[in-house]
Amino acid sequence: MASTGLPPALARLVRDLCMLPGIGEKSATRLALHILRWPRAKATELAESIASLHEAIGICSECYTFSEQDPCPICNDQKRDRSVLCVVEEPGDVIAIEKAGCFRGLYHVLQGVLAPADGIGPDELKIAELVRRVQGRKIQEIIIATSSTAQGEATAAYLTEILRPLDLQITRIACGIPMGMDLKYADAQTLKRALESRTTY
Repeated sequence: MASTGLPPALARLVRDLCMLPGIGEKSATRLALHILRWPRAKATELAESIASLHEAIGICSECYTFSEQDPCPICNDQKRDRSVLCVVEEPGDVIAIEKAGCFRGLYHVLQGVLAPADGIGPDELKIAELVRRVQGRKIQEIIIATSSTAQGEATAAYLTEILRPLDLQITRIACGIPMGMDLKYADAQTLKRALESRTTY
């Protein structure tokens, strides 16, 4: 980062904030100046919250999402449908689906997607753990909820291939035209998936 004329402590905070996704130098500077205007107690509370993250939060040994307890509250919830397993890429995907309030089954977090160019193959993901989990439980349906990116699609195809011999229903989340989007602005792949995922009214 070029010299900004900021005091060293403030410049260090700006540099650290720039490491966050989607935060450039201007946004980081604005955030740092905002934090500097806080009362010391409020800034200390933020620092303590960040510092305690790795101590307080771990990985659920069943679904591999972030949690303060093991197993996580979702895996521990006996009211959830244990015959349906939704496979997602990251813990953030679990949060998004839970906020939607439309799914009452269990999850399995892969901790990424297949990306051979980046050295991420099946062994780097929680795929073997998924197979063992399916084999050891009375799971009837696997919902593959990876993203519609090229890597997400490749991961979905790979999962389908290795799960097919296990005699269970494998489904893929539908992808298509987002709410509020004008059809003429959709790309060809989005239109293709939307037509393939059409439903009857």
